[in-house]
Amino acid sequence: MTVTATPTGPAPSPSPHPTPYDHLSPAEVDALGADLDALREEVRASLGAADAAYIRRVIAAQRALELGGRLVLLGSRRRPAWLLGTACLTLAKVLDNMEIGHNVLHGQWDWMRDPKVHSSTWDWDHVSSPAQWQRAHNEVHHVHTNVLGRDNDLGYGILRVDEAQPWRPRHAAQPLWNLVNAVFFEYGIALYDLGVGEAFRSGSGLSPEQRAEARETLRRAGRQLAKDLVVWPLFSGRAARHVLAADVTALVLRNLWSHSVIMCGHFPEGVATFEVDELPAQEGRGEWYLRQALGSADVTGPRWLHLLTGNLSHQVEHHCFPDLPSNRYAELAPRVREVLDRHGLPHHAASLPRQVASAWHKVVRLSVPPADVRRGWGERVRRVRARRAAGGQDGAAGHHGPVQDHSRRTA
Repeated sequence: MTVTATPTGPAPSPSPHPTPYDHLSPAEVDALGADLDALREEVRASLGAADAAYIRRVIAAQRALELGGRLVLLGSRRRPAWLLGTACLTLAKVLDNMEIGHNVLHGQWDWMRDPKVHSSTWDWDHVSSPAQWQRAHNEVHHVHTNVLGRDNDLGYGILRVDEAQPWRPRHAAQPLWNLVNAVFFEYGIALYDLGVGEAFRSGSGLSPEQRAEARETLRRAGRQLAKDLVVWPLFSGRAARHVLAADVTALVLRNLWSHSVIMCGHFPEGVATFEVDELPAQEGRGEWYLRQALGSADVTGPRWLHLLTGNLSHQVEHHCFPDLPSNRYAELAPRVREVLDRHGLPHHAASLPRQVASAWHKVVRLSVPPADVRRGWGERVRRVRARRAAGGQDGAAGHHGPVQDHSRRTA
């Protein structure tokens, strides 16, 4: 898809297919950028004590849930206690990763100048180190959102999620890979952040810097697994087996949840992607906003759902304003939609079940070889059959010749 150029850069080559913004002139694209910049500055100017109190309340609630869950799990040989403790532990892990870790590491709360809640000092319950994740997520994904060949979050190197991505035989199994990735999502993200897949496919191997990061990732994974699967169960005494089951359940549920949220925001049918050669040489603010808004999808639902998604249910708003505090996305969402409506642009939003189903539909649909690949297979099969048929006829003629000669010699 083509991003319309502004006067700041040369116009891209014409797109071979229509886009949702073909009707916009360069001046209108600039106006879109100015409208969204004004929203951003309005919110930044109003940040204050209420916002700071919000994130501190969420951090306190997350820690209370984890501590309370651990205490309840001491009596987890009783099913109600196991269910309650596991639910508390799962919620604590979800909040730690989504509403707290993801957003603090984006720098959304750096304006507080609180060294305890700052992107440069925060750590989280995840195998990816903050620095490694920030580089892959903040500096690559959010800069090159949905640009094929530049944004590796498009399928994480293992999935084909756009028709412009060439089909490979490994993509036939991508529904299975996606399910495995969902169960072990944090480990998949860590491998992706390290660039392991690309190093494996290219045969280049990991660089010295990547190997150092890999060692750090292994240390973090070891600490996390030791804490959740060894220390806490042993500390629980006779309830050790039940606590181990609760920890494994919480880890898996957290991974499944975060995987679903990320898929809903990036992969549903209708979300736009962009090709490098269609982008202008110098991308203006309006063009950048276009790419963020059209390359993301929102999830509708109640307030508790937005909290548990880390407010990534407001993915359009998050991609437009990644450094604004997540508690402001709900008030920004209708205003962003009004701006997009005014400029005749779509706003992709649906319920969680519909977005999850749409994203999985795309993963399954694009696992099937496209028509040109199937035609190529058919042509190769026909050529092989033709060669075999020709070879069979030659072989038959060659066989009868010697027999006839032999019969003449015996005569």
